[in-house]
Amino acid sequence: MNQIEKYLLFALLFSAFAEGLLGPLYTIFVSEIGGDIFDISWAWASYLIVSGILTIIIGKLSDKHNKHIFLIYGFILTIIMTFSYLLVYEPWHLFFIQIGLGISSALIWPVWDTLYSKYQDKNEEGEEWGLVEGGWNIAGGISLIISSMVVYSFGFSLVFIIMGLFQIIGLFMILLTIKDIKKSLNKN
Repeated sequence: MNQIEKYLLFALLFSAFAEGLLGPLYTIFVSEIGGDIFDISWAWASYLIVSGILTIIIGKLSDKHNKHIFLIYGFILTIIMTFSYLLVYEPWHLFFIQIGLGISSALIWPVWDTLYSKYQDKNEEGEEWGLVEGGWNIAGGISLIISSMVVYSFGFSLVFIIMGLFQIIGLFMILLTIKDIKKSLNKN
């Protein structure tokens, strides 16, 4: 596995870890701020619809523009939205965060997939995609165990801070890919 691919994989794993920290605990968080099943459903549906529509559009746009710009803005927006959970006191606040996360997801994932595929080692694609898919589940599972202990002992605010910090590390990994891509282009 080459260095660029490693950075992309680690960015994904840090992101998976951050997302896994909230995971199924999201329902408990929503109920703590006075939300009900409809608030959870509408907020999550907002995320999925916005992410779905924009993923199609951004996937097409990214073919004509610098892919790293999409990743950088996507990670920055994810970081902002993650820390915004600290400001949620009403269920309707979640709609804005979920829409923002839908936008950031659309900025990140079609481009991430494209870059990861582009820099994969030949004849190791199955193994390397296995690391992506398996790593996502492992990171999410481990983080969920940790977050349940953090929420139980300290509350959701600390989980949101940890999530944001892991997203910052993911952004740093994306910035390292840019450096290595430029380095490899200069060699040729």
